[in-house]
Amino acid sequence: MVDATHISFTANDRSYFSLIKKDIRHLADEAGMSQVRLNELDLIVAEMTSNLFKYSDDGEILMGVFRTEGTPYIELISIDNGPGMMNPTRMIQDGMSTSKTLGHGLGSIKRLSHEFDLYSQVGWGTIVLSRVYNEPEKLKDKKNPLIIRPIIVAKPGETKSGDGFVFKKTEKYIKLMLADGLGHGPEANKAVNEAAEAFRLCPDYSPTETLRFLHSQIRKTRGAVIDIIGYEYESKRWSAAGIGNIAVRMIGPITFRNHMSYNGIVGHNIPGTMSDQHYSADDFNQVMLCSDGIKTRIDLSKYPQMSKYDQTIFAAAIYKDHARKNDDMSVVMAKIV
Repeated sequence: MVDATHISFTANDRSYFSLIKKDIRHLADEAGMSQVRLNELDLIVAEMTSNLFKYSDDGEILMGVFRTEGTPYIELISIDNGPGMMNPTRMIQDGMSTSKTLGHGLGSIKRLSHEFDLYSQVGWGTIVLSRVYNEPEKLKDKKNPLIIRPIIVAKPGETKSGDGFVFKKTEKYIKLMLADGLGHGPEANKAVNEAAEAFRLCPDYSPTETLRFLHSQIRKTRGAVIDIIGYEYESKRWSAAGIGNIAVRMIGPITFRNHMSYNGIVGHNIPGTMSDQHYSADDFNQVMLCSDGIKTRIDLSKYPQMSKYDQTIFAAAIYKDHARKNDDMSVVMAKIV
């Protein structure tokens, strides 16, 4: 089922920290994480909430459950608008503290995480990323030509997300879809899930032909705005087509380009004439997709040296600065490696 990839926990009140840890542990337990991993997650969450209490008045933790190669893993993202760090690398070392504590927080999170990253700017805030895999040994030799990192958060007060993301992988290509069902809640989620099911069944690679196929399959739903992005391994070329207000930006080492979508609503009315747009991976090695729950005026120069960080850090920075908290919110980052 397609739904939000992350649950947001507001971490601005110390009295709720134990509840946050309890909820995250429960979700991780339901996902099949072992007792050892659950204990590690408890410690990571405790350190994250402690740091948010010390350095930020409006901290947030995003928690997502994912699976890769059949094994579950938990992704935790700590986001704050605090003072930031002058030297993040130094602050990860044990014993470093700016608040007269032991200074073990970030170092502990890094040791307990199978994947860890941190991004900070003075006067902007800090993002800390931790991933804990149930069976990390299964992933040592696994390489993917495209790293895909989504952050999808449901509108506050909703139990289902009206935004949804899915991808399809074959021997020749990877194809991605970000969809935003009209409205919010269960009916919007239903439209997105029917689109996701049709997306999985569609035999065509072409994003345009995929959109036409989806249009014919979700006519009985509210409909959705959808963008499809494909990447072919042999040609090293992106292909893209979209209908509605999903924002797509192709990002390269030197420049970027906004991809223009067609007007319409998939399932209700789409243009009779559409065509795929193509982008060379030599010029654009990354793509960013955002639903309208993310403000579109994004200045990438605000995030210096972001290309060397984990794609989830990039997505979280966009979410931090541009999320409309009265809507479903989606940022998907994909990068060629």
